Formats: sequence, structure tokens, C-alpha cells
Amino acid sequence: MLPQVIIIGRPNVGKSTLFNRLVGKKLALVDDQPGVTRDRRFGEAHLLGLDFTVVDTAGWEDDDPASLPGRMRAQTEAALEGADVALFVIDARAGLTPLDEEIARWLREQSVPIVLLANKAEGRQGDGGLYDAFSLGFGEPIAFSAEHGQGLGDLFEALLPLIEDKQPDPADEASADEEDYDPKAVLKLAIVGRPNAGKSTLINAMLREDRLLTGPEAGITRDSIAVDWAWTDPASGEERPVRLIDTAGMRKKAQVVEKLERLSVADARRAIDFAEVVVLLLDATRGLEHQDLKIASLVLEEGRALIIAINKWDVAENASGLFNGIRAALDEGLAQVRGVPLLSVSARTGKGLDALIGAAFSIRDAWSKRVPTAALNRWFDDALSANPPPAPGGKRIKLRYITQAKTRPPSFVMFGTRLDMLPESYRRYLINGIRRELGFDAVPIRLTLRSPKNPFAKD
Repeated sequence: MLPQVIIIGRPNVGKSTLFNRLVGKKLALVDDQPGVTRDRRFGEAHLLGLDFTVVDTAGWEDDDPASLPGRMRAQTEAALEGADVALFVIDARAGLTPLDEEIARWLREQSVPIVLLANKAEGRQGDGGLYDAFSLGFGEPIAFSAEHGQGLGDLFEALLPLIEDKQPDPADEASADEEDYDPKAVLKLAIVGRPNAGKSTLINAMLREDRLLTGPEAGITRDSIAVDWAWTDPASGEERPVRLIDTAGMRKKAQVVEKLERLSVADARRAIDFAEVVVLLLDATRGLEHQDLKIASLVLEEGRALIIAINKWDVAENASGLFNGIRAALDEGLAQVRGVPLLSVSARTGKGLDALIGAAFSIRDAWSKRVPTAALNRWFDDALSANPPPAPGGKRIKLRYITQAKTRPPSFVMFGTRLDMLPESYRRYLINGIRRELGFDAVPIRLTLRSPKNPFAKD
């Protein structure tokens, strides 16, 4: 386990910009508007040879605990419990504020070591705030610019004595890199859907803790948040590692007008690309909508294994009719992959959560499956015998053999002649046969057609 360094401060002092600077990527959403970050976000930081986990948090606000800002503050307070160091960030240009002083009073009561960072200190405009920061009682502040990367050396010197003894052993890292691929590796599972479908609540139910910010307000989640978790298989009692990825709600494109929401939706799309299995969460009180089918098609186009779960099942009306109606609509609307797993769950009661995770592991196995070339071509010959390819215009299409080029998603290459004349319906026949006969279930399959080059054709 890497040492954990948490970033704390009031809204809009540059915490997410600092987080992105330390992890070396633009992972956290950044905007001039205060309060962009709402959930804790983790990233691996590498600072001049010093390795640690850095945690971005929501801006600290003095609000009613029941309000959204108040719940965000509770998430920040909870994040400090597992930290080895807290980076307290102030805005050197704005100078000290009463809220900065309130945060400082709270931090002085904690047992975690504090490093004071005066951000936005480039140029002389931040000199006043830098000198004022001495009054907070945390020693000399580090003059820093997260935007321009100034002060990284001073930050390294401040962190070194606090986390040096918790650095990983290089020998352990080398041995881990040499291990063979483990089919029981971490399952990367993203939860997607429209706003207010209950994505964050579902993850909290799995974790059995209020890890992600939730509430009746739609669109609370903005960043895609990854949480590592160990799921216990109820059948075997075995623990299986899972990386749960919460995402922002995805509305119709025409309804997304604000810059921040566009960034959030783009972040959710990146999360789909990162995931192995994607759960599309529906709201049982609203049923299946056109936007849900668009999200499902996006997931399948990206080549990810898809599961559809109907949340809020405990309050569903005419549950049997709802389930059958959604099943029929999915089979019609997702004709490219029939039989996508459909499950009913309740984040509030915990119903169906183990079945959902079990299904995710099963469909990942199918998504990662490789068929030996000999077995694949035996199936191929049988498929051609049962239903030979057509001969449009009297010209015979000859299909020679097929091979699996890659997995995740399963991708096949079929060789033959006159393949440009092969009807799409026959191509679908072969893809459905691969899925049905070779154990690929309802995962997206790629089939590429390739004809041998004619040596007599002119270039």
C-alpha cells in the first residue's frame, strides 16, 4: 500500500489542478466555477522518485450538514481518516479568508501531519497571502503554482520525511511485474446511466458505506470515481477484487449545454473505454427510455461487455410486466447483441447485488475467451454446411477459413473470395453462431472480412 496524501482546502483554490499535476494526467475535472469536485478521487503520484496515493476532495464549505455542500464536507472529513499527510491548500492571490482559518482550526485538532501549500503564488501578486499564511500555525508555507508546476522541489522536501519510510520495496514491484496473467485479476466494472438512476447509491450499497456522495439532487456525480473493493462470492466464499467506477449521468446530447456537464459526460465515456464490463443502470420508476438504448449502443460500439440492471426494484409497479417489456424492447433495440443480461436490483435493500457482480465476472470470462483455431474452423465448416453462403448474380462466394485475431472484445478474421458481395444478413448469421455455439454469450463480437490479394491485379 502506498502512503496516502490528501488535498484539503476551500472551493476554487486549485486542489484539482494540484491533483492533476501530481498524477501527471488531467484526471480530475477543472473549471473556474467553484465546487466542481464533489467526491473523493484517488490517483497514483510520482514526485521526484517519491511514490504515493494522492486524494482530491471537495471544497470545504460551512453549510448545513444535510445540504449538498454539507454532505461534500462530510466526505472530505472522512477522507482524512486514512491519510498519512494532509496538503492544506490556500489561494495566495486571494489571501487568507475566514473559511481558511476555520479549516486550519479543524486540522489542528487532527493527528495527521499538515503541509501548508500557498497555491497561485507565481509572480508577486501572491506575496501578501504567502506571508499571511504563517499565522495559520503550520510553519513555513510552500510557495506553489499547480498551474505552472512551480514549487515541486519544495513539496518533495516537505513530504520526504513524512512518507519516506512507507515507500514500496522495489524488489516487491519487480516480482509483481514478472507474474503471469491471472484470470482472477481485478474486474474493472463501470456503472453508467441517466442522471438520478442511483449509480452512486448502488456502489455505496455494494461497499456498505457512504463512500460516494448521494442525494435527491440529479447530477451530483461529476468526475468518474474509481473505488477498489473485494467482493465475497457467496457460493465459494472466495474474495474477488473489483474496481468500481462511478460515472456522471448521461443525458440527451441536446440537453447538455453547460461546459461542466459536457466535461463530465466526456469523462464518463473515457470510463467506459477503461472498463471491462459496463452496467447500464435503469430506473424502475421510469422504465427504458431512448437515451438508455443510446448509452447501451455506445458501450457495445466501444467493444465492452454489457449488463443492464433495473434499479429501485423495491418500488416498481407491475414488476413482471415491466421486466418483460424492457426485455422485449432491448431485444428489438439492441439487435446487434441479443440476450444482453438483464437483472433487477435495489440499491436501497441490497437485492440482487451479488447476482449482479457474479454476472459481471461471468460475462468478463466470455469477453476474454479465446477459441483454438482448429475448433473454430470445425464450427465454421458446420455453419457453412447448414447454411451455405448465397451466390448473388450467379457468382459464388467462397469462404475459406476463420481465425480469432484477439480477445477483449473477441475479434475474428474470415478469409475468402468475393467477400464484398457477402450480404450483411449472412455476416450476422455467422456472428450469432459464434456467440451461440462457441460460448461467447451476449458480448460484442468483431468480424473482419479479408480477401487474398490478386497477384495479377494492377496496382
